Amino acid sequence: MDIAAERIERLHDLARAAAADGEDDRARNYVRLARRVAERNRLSLPRRFRRFTCDRCDAYLRPGTNARVRLQDGHVVITCDCGAHARYPYEE
Repeated sequence: MDIAAERIERLHDLARAAAADGEDDRARNYVRLARRVAERNRLSLPRRFRRFTCDRCDAYLRPGTNARVRLQDGHVVITCDCGAHARYPYEE
């Protein structure tokens, strides 16, 4: 694993911890920084990072706190407080 991937993982951990402490602005900054690191190094973000961040407002999503999670027709639908939707397939 190279330095950029390690930094993205570290920023993901920091964003999760900041969101758990209620520091949403700090978590948002960590998410934005991780996205910039990935773009500059032409890396894709890990799946668990993409699934827990909002593409529109860069918030770190915490189900029940700032995100709503619903199951519909073989998809998981995650709705952020900003109104953005993300849909992911699942198998029963």
